[in-house]
Amino acid sequence: MQIYEELVARGLIAQVTNEEEIRTMVNSGKAKFYIGFDCTADSLTAGHFMALTLMKRLQMAGNQPVALIGGGTTMIGDPSGRSDMRKMLTKEDINHNAECFKKQMERFIEFGEGKAQMVNNADWLLKLNYVDLLREVGACFSVNNMLRAECYKQRMEKGLSFLEFNYMIMQSYDFYHLYKEYGCNMQFGGDDQWSNMLGGTELIRKKLGKDAHAMTITLLTDSQGRKMGKTAGNAVWLDPNKTSPYEFYQYWRNVGDDDVLKCIRMLTFLPIEEIEAMSDWEGSKLNEAKDILAYELTKLVHGHEEAQKAREASKALFGGGANSANMPTTVLTADDFTDGKIDILEILLKLGITKSRGEGRRLVQQGGVSVDDQKVSDIGLSFTPDQLAANAIIVKKGKKIFHKVQA
Repeated sequence: MQIYEELVARGLIAQVTNEEEIRTMVNSGKAKFYIGFDCTADSLTAGHFMALTLMKRLQMAGNQPVALIGGGTTMIGDPSGRSDMRKMLTKEDINHNAECFKKQMERFIEFGEGKAQMVNNADWLLKLNYVDLLREVGACFSVNNMLRAECYKQRMEKGLSFLEFNYMIMQSYDFYHLYKEYGCNMQFGGDDQWSNMLGGTELIRKKLGKDAHAMTITLLTDSQGRKMGKTAGNAVWLDPNKTSPYEFYQYWRNVGDDDVLKCIRMLTFLPIEEIEAMSDWEGSKLNEAKDILAYELTKLVHGHEEAQKAREASKALFGGGANSANMPTTVLTADDFTDGKIDILEILLKLGITKSRGEGRRLVQQGGVSVDDQKVSDIGLSFTPDQLAANAIIVKKGKKIFHKVQA
C-alpha cells in the first residue's frame, strides 16, 4: 500500500483538490507541504497529534514537510471553532510559545538540510505594509464569499471582529508566500480550515496564473484532531511538566469504546493489517486496545521508559498487580497543614484538580471524589501529617484522574 492509499485507509483524508495529481505527487515523494501551528500556548496538545503524525508519515515516504509556526497569524487569532475572540497575546509570549513548539516538534519530525524545514510567518506577515497588502491581496478576495465561509458564519450572531476577519487573508498569504519562496506545493489542515485553505489556492492562481498546476493541490485532514486532546475542559499537553506521562497515558486509556480503533488507526504507526485484526474486538478486548493506544502514543511523545512506567501505574489502579510508584504524586510539607490537619477541599486545590474550594465542595457533593476507592461524602474530611506520612492516599476525580498524596 502506497502512502496516499494508507492515509485514506487510516481515515485521515476529508477533502482534496486535484486528487489524482495529489496521489501521484505524494506517492512519488515529490510533495513539499506545510501545516501551520498558531502559538496560542507554550505547549502543543494531544489535539495536534494528527498533524504531527501526518507530517512524520509523509516524511518517511520521502516527502518534505514545512512546519509553519504562526508567529504572525497568532497576533490576529483564528476564529474557526470559536464562540468568542481569542485572548490577544504579546509578541514576547508568542515568541516564547514558538520556541517551545520547535522543541516538541523535533521529537516527531527530522529537520535539517534537505529534510524538514521550520519557518515562522512573523518573518513576512509582520513586515507587510497594510495598504500594499490591500492592493496586492485584498483585491483578490470577495467579501461575499468570505462571509459564506463556515468559520465566519458561526460567529456572525455573536460578533466577529474586523481583526479576526483578516485571518483568512493572512493564512492565504502564507501559502502564496511559501509557494513563491520555498517551492511549497501542498497544504494540510483540519477540514474546518477548508475555506481558508482554498483562499490560498485561489490567491496563487490569481497572482501567478493557472498554468502552475502544483498550486492547486490542497489536502485536508479530518477535524477529529481538533476534537482530541481535551478532557474535563482542560487541554492534554505534550509538555510533561503540564501533563505528566502518566496523565497523558491515562487520557488515552480512557477514550470511548467507539473511538479507540479510530484513534489507533489515525494516530499510531501500527500496521493497517494489525489494526484491522482488532475490528471485531469487544468487551475486555477493547480495554486491551485502549492499553495499546495509550502505550503507543505515550511512547511516541515521552519515550519507551516513561510509557512503560505509565502502563505499570495504570495496571496498579485496575488490578494488574503493579505498584503505584509511577503515579503523579504530591508531597505535602508542614506549611500545607493548618492547625495540624488538611481537609479534602484543600487537597484538591493543592493537586490542581480544582481551582477553588467552592468547586471542590460541589465536586464532593456530586459524588465526584474518592479517596482510596472510597467515595467522599464529607467536605470536612481531613488528614494529619502523621496519617499521610504513614500511609499515602490516592485521590481520584471521576474515572480518569488519579493522584497520590503523601507527607
